[in-house]
Parts: sequence; C-alpha cells; structure tokens
Amino acid sequence: MNDMTPDKKERSGLAKWSRRGFIGAGVLAGGGLLIGIGVRPGNPVGKLAPKVAPGAGEQLVNSWVKIDANNIVTAIVPHCEMGQGAHSVLGQMLADELDAKWEDVRVMQAPADGSYVVTDTARMFVAPFTLNAADWIEPTWNGLFTQVARFADAMITGGSSSIRTTGQHSMRVAGAAARKMLIGAAADAWGVPANEISTKDSTLFHEKSGNSAPYSEFASAAAEQPMDQTPELKKPAEYRLMGKSKPRTDIPSKVNGTAEFGIDATPEGLDLSYAAVVRPPVPGTSVETMDASRAKDMAGVLQILNMGSFVAVVADSYWQAQQAVNTIDIGWSKSPSPVKTMDDQYAVFAKALDAAGETGGETAAAKGDANDALGSAQSRIEAEYKVPYLAHAPMEPMNCTASFKDGKCDIWTSTQVPLMARSEVAKTIGVSADDITIHHPYLGGAFGRRLGAEYVSMAARVAKATGYPVKMIWSREEDTQKALYRNADTCRMRGGLNGDGKLVAYDSLFTQRHDPAEACVPAMYDIPNTAVRVAEAELHLPFQAWRSVDHSVQGFFIESFIDEAAHEAGKDPVEFRLAMLGNAPRHKAVLEKVAEISGWGEPGKEGTAKGVAIVESFGSIVSEVVEVDMSTGRPRLNKVWAVCDAGYVMNPDGFRNQIEGGIVFGLTAALYGELELEDGAIKQSNFHDYKMLRMDETPEIEIEIINSGDVPVGGAGEPGLPPVAPALTNAIFAATGERLRELPIAKRFA
Repeated sequence: MNDMTPDKKERSGLAKWSRRGFIGAGVLAGGGLLIGIGVRPGNPVGKLAPKVAPGAGEQLVNSWVKIDANNIVTAIVPHCEMGQGAHSVLGQMLADELDAKWEDVRVMQAPADGSYVVTDTARMFVAPFTLNAADWIEPTWNGLFTQVARFADAMITGGSSSIRTTGQHSMRVAGAAARKMLIGAAADAWGVPANEISTKDSTLFHEKSGNSAPYSEFASAAAEQPMDQTPELKKPAEYRLMGKSKPRTDIPSKVNGTAEFGIDATPEGLDLSYAAVVRPPVPGTSVETMDASRAKDMAGVLQILNMGSFVAVVADSYWQAQQAVNTIDIGWSKSPSPVKTMDDQYAVFAKALDAAGETGGETAAAKGDANDALGSAQSRIEAEYKVPYLAHAPMEPMNCTASFKDGKCDIWTSTQVPLMARSEVAKTIGVSADDITIHHPYLGGAFGRRLGAEYVSMAARVAKATGYPVKMIWSREEDTQKALYRNADTCRMRGGLNGDGKLVAYDSLFTQRHDPAEACVPAMYDIPNTAVRVAEAELHLPFQAWRSVDHSVQGFFIESFIDEAAHEAGKDPVEFRLAMLGNAPRHKAVLEKVAEISGWGEPGKEGTAKGVAIVESFGSIVSEVVEVDMSTGRPRLNKVWAVCDAGYVMNPDGFRNQIEGGIVFGLTAALYGELELEDGAIKQSNFHDYKMLRMDETPEIEIEIINSGDVPVGGAGEPGLPPVAPALTNAIFAATGERLRELPIAKRFA
C-alpha cells in the first residue's frame, strides 16, 4: 500500500474522551499511571460474581468465563446483539481457546454498570499499536485502557469492532487463560505436571494416570489460580471452532418468539403506562404554543406534557397515546436555519466548495503536488457528485421503558451505547449514574441509529415528571422525520492523465468528514500526486453515524471517479485499477478474484453490463461487481458478486450474512434512499415514501472469502456496503453511456 495516511486520526467521540483522559491522568506527559491503577489487579471474580454468576453451582473463572455445575460454559460479552451475530462469534472465539464443547456454550450479555467495558475498542481508537504489545507490558496497557474505557463509558457496539477488538484481544485471551487456570487446578489436585494435562470438549485429561474430569469439577479451584494475561493463543491450524460456520446462539429464541427486544419490556411488578411523543419538525426549534383540548378528553389519556423540546401524551395504551398526541395543535418556534429545501442545503455546500477553490480547505491527506500535476497532465477530467441525507430505519421502532422512584431510575432499552445512555440520563434528570440501572436486551436493528441516546433521556424525563413507569415508543413517522441522519454532501473531483493513460493527479474536495478519518483517502491506489481536502459546511439535519459512516459516501465518490478516469483513459475499469495496485497485493488479489468469479470481460446479454468497485473499510477489503439489465430503460439488478478479505473469517456463514446485508442495505440507499426537505422539515414519513429494496428486486448475491493469513482481523457488518453503489452506477454507465453522479438512482428513472 502507498505511504499516504490521513493527516487526522479517527475523530470518534471515544478517541476524544480517551486522549483527554490520558492527558488528565498525566500519562501522555510521563505521569505515574502506568504503575498503580494502570496495572490491572488480579482476577476480579469476587467483585463480578454476584452480578453475573449468582446462581447455585455457577462459578466465574475469570471476568469473561462462567462454568456451572452441569459443565455449561457461558461467555460474558460486552457488545450488544442487534442481528449481526456478534454474540455467537465472540462466544465461538472464547470457546475455541478454552477447548469447550460448542453445544454446551452459552452467551450472556454483560451488565451495563461499568463493570464490563470494551477495553480493546479504546485501544483500537486511541493507540492501536498497543493491541500487539509485548508480554511484559501487556498487563500495564490492559489496565491503563480499562481505566480509559471506564472514563469514556466505552461499552460500545459499532464500527465493525466487536470481533476484531474484543474477540481477538479479550475473548480469545479469556478462553486461553481460563483453560490454563483449569489445567493448573487439575494439576494441583492430581499431583501431576500441568504440561501433561490435555483438554477437549470441556473436559480435562491426564493420559498417564487415566484421570479425567469435566471443567465444572475444577471451576472453583481454577478461579484461585493466577490469571495469565498473555497466554499462548492457538494458530489457525489448531482451530476447532474458529473459521467454522457454527450455529448462532440467538436464532432459536428469535424463531420461536421468546427473544426479548427493548420494545418487549414488561418489567415484573410495574404497572406500565405508555407514552407517545412529537418532536419539532425542524431542527433547532421548540414548543411555543400548544392546544391539547381535544387530547385531554380522549379515552385512556393520563397526562399531557409540554417538555419544551417535545410534547408527550401518557395513556393506558400506546395506541391511545398516539391517537391523542396526533390531535394536539402545536406551534413551533421559527428555525434560524436558512435551509428550507435540499436545493438550499446543496447551495450551502457549493458556497463552501467555491470558497475553497483549487487549493483551499483543510488538508486531509496529500502526496506530491496535485495542482502542478493537473496543470501538466495530458488530459483532465472533472466531476461533481452528490449524496442525500439518509435515515437508519431499523425495524424495531425507537423505544425506552423507564421507571423513576425514590431517586433511582431503571431503564429498559435497545441501545448500542448503554453506559453513554446511562450518563446521558443521569445528566438529564439530575441523578447519579450509580442510581441508574440499564437493562440491555436484544436490538431489532440499529445501523448506527442507536448510538444516540436522546430517546432514552426523553423516556426518563417523562417517567420522572409523571411518576408513572412509562414505555415510550416513537412512531415510524417520528423516527423518519425527527431523528439523526447520515449526512448529505457534495464532492468535487479533478484528475489528470498522462500520455500513457495513467492517473497522475487526483484532487478531491468535499464538505463533510466524520469517521473513519481514512475513508476519504484513496491510499490503496498508486497515484503520485494526490490532494484530499475538506471545506466544512453546516448540516441542516443532525448527524448520526450510519452503516459504514464516511465510507458510504466516500466509496461512491472515489470509485465513481476512478471509473470515470478509466473510461477517459480508454482502459478496462478492472485493468485500470489493477495497474494502480502494485503496492497493495491484498487489494489486487481481491479485485482479480471478483473479476474471475463474475466473468468480467465476457460478453453478456444485450442491454446488460457490469460495473466494479473496491473499498477497504473497517479492516476488510471488499470488491464487488454488479450486473444490471437496462433493456427496459430502467435498471434491473441481475447479480452481485463480492470478494472479501477480512484477514481471517471466524464464522464464514455469519460473515456472508453480514456482507449480504450490507449489499442489500447499500442497494436500497443507492436506488431509493433520500430525505427531501420542505420548509426545513423532512417530507418522507414511513416506508411508503422512504422505500426499501423489495424481495423481487433483490439480485442473486455470490460471495467468496479470502483468508489472507497473518494480518489483523477485519470487520463484517459495515464493509459490504461501500462498493455496491459505485459498482451499480458504473454498470449503468457501461450499459447506457450515462454517468450518474447523484444518488438516489430512482430520481433519474422516476
């Protein structure tokens, strides 16, 4: 890969909090935290056991491993399960290192009380070099980042980080350490050397003496053994579970209907009331007047609340609450924003881009002299791309159940950030975080939407104000029109080709940069002169990370432009890309493989064509080819081929499911995804006008996995999405000669 890295590191909230925590503790200035609280104390099972292993016969061996009297092994995981299969794969990784019998493995959601934080996510965001630290320093780094993670409320599920951070650096270590502790306990009891004891299927064996015992027999004694924080981990050739398509642990309950999501909360002993809410239609406004005369006399209505930033009706049922809130006549304050339509928003972007011109803006990455190379290029191309705002639209509506009594608050909700939600509630209702209990069930989808916690604090406010235990549910319209969104953006690109048709100059200028920082940089391509610049412009709608975050935008910009450059050079789009991947052998292998399995270059049926794109995101390299049929004048998707290199795939079936999901999610956005503005408010309201890809429109999808070996493990939930939009528009160009530079595609074929 080229030596071109972004000038700014990832700007996640976690990174900011962590660095601030470092400085405050004196670590970056050479302080003494490395010794003391930075060195993690011994095995903390005594403190954790009452929370996660309170049952008779249950023994916590280390923080992440519980074994009961029936030899059932439970992996305790800090990430949420929102349909991505993370719980199962994390359990699979721990169980493999533990030599546990998969059929007797269970997975438990760690409590959201600060006892379990995602230490390795903090390490990945702040100081990734520590993830492969030497054995002697590992306990120090681990202890240090545990403190950082606690400080930052880092119990987060997102960024395709669960497997590649917690899985690799906590679950596997915990399993291997627990196995070593069990062997140590058995060796002491049997009076034999530990190196003579073997393990298999949750059982200990000593061949010479003929002794054998289930793990459960030595679980209590194992907890007293020293815990090795750097145990030897298995090599791929030794894996028994990792790399295999093992059944997911969450599927049976989801099939038989016993799985509990946030919206299913029915806390024992609470007589629930229900709340429906209405928020301002335009960001930055609030309630000025309210006429609730019709609502107050409606059946079942208990209370009507003007909370300033929203109005709530509490009733005996959700239906009654929603019907009542629909009748309230609310006068909202005037918005200070000049943006009334999407044309206005794009005009804001254009003004910022115009002001930056050919050399201005903030430099995100640079190599060589792009402007000079553009001036001397044999030929030049310029293009402007636009993408709209997008909603997350998870199937489970936004909801939260809250009970406030005697200064304490209980919360039941689907969230990706339970500790951050706890802190937000504490700040909002004025109580200590220690007096708030977060109950953390399954999530019915999220895609980044549940990284926000505003709906959680709203429910807590209503519960405190009314004195009722309240289940608050947002209508689909409420979440579509008044939530948090993937940003819109405009990008202007310039490129220069030499006489051999090689791309020698590349300049990209856009207005929105969030995370990951490297998403906007075409680092895999060997382009000698590159400039990547940001001309910041204000967004009218509030931003929230959306599946693959900036890669969902930049993947379309970069891979569309590279395709345009290929056609300008008169070269095949695959060959053009391959010629620029000489320093990126993994990327080259992925692109060559997708060309092979898709039959790239082979003649297709009349009216059909293929487009290609390749994007590296969240540690995984994914290239996709889309075949489109334009014979009717409208795009019909025939097939998508995807080749993925995630380093090593822990559960191939689950990985394919995630890549497929990303492709379908990305096709939905590319074809239909758009939020329009009218007088500053969002026009779309539900699935009738915010369309999803239908089953009869969904193409056949073929996925091939490359395990490239000794490289960091990549993600699965996000990386399937970024290549599909440019691959589709590139295919449409190949079929029609028309270049689509603005999404969604349906606007062109309405």
